[in-house]
Amino acid sequence: MKFPNPYTLKQISEIIDCQFVGDSSFQVLGMNEIHVVEAGDIVFVDHPKYYDKALDSAATIVLINKEVDCPEGKALLISDDPFRDFNKLTQHFKPFISSNLAISPSAKIGKNTIIQPNCFIGNNVIIGNNCIIHSNVSIYDDTIIGNNVIIHAGSILGASAFYYKKRPEGFDQLISGGRVVIEDHVDIGALCTIDKGVTADTTIGEGSKLDNQIQVGHDTVIGKRCLIASQVGIAGCVIIEDEVTIWGQVGITSGIIIGKKAVISAQSGVSKSLEGNKSYFGTPADDFRSKYKEIASIRKIPEILDKLNIK
Repeated sequence: MKFPNPYTLKQISEIIDCQFVGDSSFQVLGMNEIHVVEAGDIVFVDHPKYYDKALDSAATIVLINKEVDCPEGKALLISDDPFRDFNKLTQHFKPFISSNLAISPSAKIGKNTIIQPNCFIGNNVIIGNNCIIHSNVSIYDDTIIGNNVIIHAGSILGASAFYYKKRPEGFDQLISGGRVVIEDHVDIGALCTIDKGVTADTTIGEGSKLDNQIQVGHDTVIGKRCLIASQVGIAGCVIIEDEVTIWGQVGITSGIIIGKKAVISAQSGVSKSLEGNKSYFGTPADDFRSKYKEIASIRKIPEILDKLNIK
């Protein structure tokens, strides 16, 4: 998330009421999660296990819960609760704005685009030309939709990330201030849910086709010309490269990469990154041929035990 204007380190510290280490005029341009940070961004860290990762990241401002040696060219914001204060910044720069209209006046809808009854189109949404948005679709604030996109009934674009911190009193949600971006010629089936990024974008690439009842988690990037069948669940921060095929009821864990032109068979469980140009099956998903050989071998176990007279 980039701020509308550059801020100083001192100005940001005043918003969240915390101390800072560095030049008071140090420039702050935005805030992001660690996997998408750039120079000028704030990243937060609240566990010693991840201090080095945050301090060594591309982010030049680190919101941290302990004063540590500040790397050259960077600045620190010292907070007793970085998670809380990251949320404060999201609320400050991306406040929730309620709407009592089905289509926000700030939404921009292109030529020849059809919006069917009972849809909700939020603030600052942009929808391109020649799109069809079927009934009961909800498109949350700041979503960007390209040209020639079809979204079927009941789908929801832009719900909050499933991202929580466990506290003694319960779970505290990390507030989402990112977007959903749908590129040209994408089809989205009925009852799909695509969560917005925490601070960046959840993206569906040009020409990709999603079947019904698919979940896409926050900050996930799906490449161009991918095919994803019904009831697939994709966690947050996944990268699916171009021309990947994913069949029904596949589950994909967070933070992994699925290589270009990979094919994942139905009901597989993907728990690690997969190379492209290969076919996969099973839980955990593995090379298709190897997995079927493994299953064939397992089926022979009773026969082997019988020959060995083992009961």
